[in-house]
Amino acid sequence: MRLERVTATAAALELLASLEAEHGPLMFHQSGGCCDGSSPMCFPRSEFRVGSRDVHLGWVADTPFYMSGPQYEYWKHTHLTVDVVPGRGSGFSVEAPRGVRFLIRSRLYDEAESALLEAEGDPPRGEAEVRAS
Repeated sequence: MRLERVTATAAALELLASLEAEHGPLMFHQSGGCCDGSSPMCFPRSEFRVGSRDVHLGWVADTPFYMSGPQYEYWKHTHLTVDVVPGRGSGFSVEAPRGVRFLIRSRLYDEAESALLEAEGDPPRGEAEVRAS
């Protein structure tokens, strides 16, 4: 059994479906950089290049979720839930024109989950590994 590292609320999934109908296939990336970098940014999949150090945490519906390698080191002990709240972020995420923004809610893994993750090892890095799996 693989443990999901990232999930989403019903509101986030509803928004994501609406955005995909408008923009086509999307992806999430959380960089940890400046501005809203600690929030998940949602981009058209064809317009964002995944780096070799980016970590593929999993899927939110049919949308891949990546995090920068250094940011992953800080967050790897937490389960992430993508949610949506009113307000505009300062990034270039596709939901911004709608007056809402994605954000992350997190919780620490419990001991059993941590043991499962330890047995699984780190998630794949870079886009090529994810597409091949």
